Amino acid sequence: MTPILTVVGATGVQGGSVIDSALKVGGYKVRAITRNAGSEKAKALATRGVEVVTADLNDLASLVKAFQGSTAIFAVTDFFEPFASSGPEKAVETETAQGVNLAKAASQIPTLQHYIWSTLPNAKRISDGKWSVPHFDAKNVVDDYIKGDLGLFAKTTFLWVTFYASNYQFPMFTPNFVKSSGKHVQLQPTPASVPVLAMGDARVNVGIFVTSILAQPSLTHGKFVAAYVEKTTIGGLLETWGKAVGKPVVYVQTVSLDAFNEVWPMWGHEMGVMMNFWEDERENSWSGEVLLTKEDLGIKSGLVGVEQGFKNVDWSAVL
Repeated sequence: MTPILTVVGATGVQGGSVIDSALKVGGYKVRAITRNAGSEKAKALATRGVEVVTADLNDLASLVKAFQGSTAIFAVTDFFEPFASSGPEKAVETETAQGVNLAKAASQIPTLQHYIWSTLPNAKRISDGKWSVPHFDAKNVVDDYIKGDLGLFAKTTFLWVTFYASNYQFPMFTPNFVKSSGKHVQLQPTPASVPVLAMGDARVNVGIFVTSILAQPSLTHGKFVAAYVEKTTIGGLLETWGKAVGKPVVYVQTVSLDAFNEVWPMWGHEMGVMMNFWEDERENSWSGEVLLTKEDLGIKSGLVGVEQGFKNVDWSAVL
């Protein structure tokens, strides 16, 4: 019987990438979990031979039903949808509950051999409590929940997906054209020298990491994978963006996190505290666990780097 790979968030960036890579590599029947099987994106998946199943991350019973028969599950949650409507506290509460529901459901599937949980580093632990990054925090609670379920933990790989090229579409990262200077200016709350691990084109690369993880369970079970293609800096990202889109750029550090948040209320603080954490911890920002990288996974081709990742984004709506 063909093993089943079930993908949560199938119409999103990460889930969609996993589906693309799994269909390309073969070996699995792919099942897509979505809230709306009637959406255009869901219908498009069905035309590619993907089984489309409806489930709600807030409904444990629906997840248990949707996961039945799964050999492997890729699980991801979305912090930013509830954040945009209700703010950080509610978003952390919602994402935590959804992540725990996913883990609880997965632990009830007797056929499950591999659970891949998309998460992020524990900024609170790494910084000894100095920095709390809300879109990291809920995922970290779920990490600990999984570690406490020894049966599920033994089947789990924790995937850290680093900075997307497409994140530059967020207004607080998009360089703004200043007519009087003739350049695109990026305002940031940290120095340009802050180191960053970059994912490049997440729509391609996440799936390559996931299929590689699935192919090597003895290496990846119980481990954390840092999914990045390049090491760069905040300023280096801007220079690469300018090169990719053919625009002159200038990096400008704002006076404070408060000033950054004043320009982009709520969103400026959310992204700014992440960057302040990166500034303080630098190379330790992605640490606290024994990590596997693309080299450890033996990934030698197919990954799309930062510059090409920027080129693959349609900038017409923001420039």
